Amino acid sequence: MRKQYHFRASPAGLLAWDVDRLVELAKHLPRHRVPLAAIREIDEPYWSNEGTLTCRDVVEHARLMQDRCFDHPVILSRDGRVMDGMHRICKALLLGIGDIEAVRFLEDPKPDYVGVDPDDLPY
Repeated sequence: MRKQYHFRASPAGLLAWDVDRLVELAKHLPRHRVPLAAIREIDEPYWSNEGTLTCRDVVEHARLMQDRCFDHPVILSRDGRVMDGMHRICKALLLGIGDIEAVRFLEDPKPDYVGVDPDDLPY
């Protein structure tokens, strides 16, 4: 799978976190069950940074959801936003599962990149 980043807009420009680093930093955080209803991104345009999704894009996301397992917890930021695991969350939603295992940062790690276009990041 290609290198993954978590993106978030900010006044300083686009913030980007290396998901591999987030996983490493989060692996000792306590795990909790989080109700899917508490995950705001489910009802927000989450993949909107990709522009308009084509049917092929939707199918690719569906494949990614289908291939996910629930072995690893979802990673949430300090304010409860998803930093990693949206395909697992969507799979749980599709299967009618009401909650998902997650870890949450008490203090968000510093981003790996600030103001860098996603196309210019190393993949």
